[in-house]
Amino acid sequence: MKIQTRAFGEVEIDEQKIIEFPEGIVGFPELTHFTLIFDDEKGRDSIQWLQSLEEPGFAMPVMNPLIVLPDYNPSVNDEYLQPIGGLSEDGMLVLVTVTVPVDIERLTVNLRGPIIINTETRKGMQVILDDDSFQVKFPIYKILKENKEKKEKEGA
Repeated sequence: MKIQTRAFGEVEIDEQKIIEFPEGIVGFPELTHFTLIFDDEKGRDSIQWLQSLEEPGFAMPVMNPLIVLPDYNPSVNDEYLQPIGGLSEDGMLVLVTVTVPVDIERLTVNLRGPIIINTETRKGMQVILDDDSFQVKFPIYKILKENKEKKEKEGA
């Protein structure tokens, strides 16, 4: 299946890579079908894009929160996740949205509103956590820079 995107031009995606968000995502309830786009060379350990299939101009930067916060493990009531099916540790993908400001050093992720995807049913939802210990604007630039420097040292 080919889709047209504003940021990436025409992209071919496997229909098995379509993720349905039955309730949309926060602020965009009408957008219910997405796919994840990422740089094959960098893999999934970098910023990915949650690309809407309904709206070519809508692609939200997301990332695996464990890259910047290895102990991130929010508690979400199983009943709340029923619309996307029963979840198992192996069948769950958790992502957080990334805010990319003009000043890149102010790069943040939203730990309070994770996106949870059931990889078996290919359904997802964004949840809003009541836990005040998770920040909406958690700064990550310094962490990413340190991670990159560490990898470069290990590779040298």
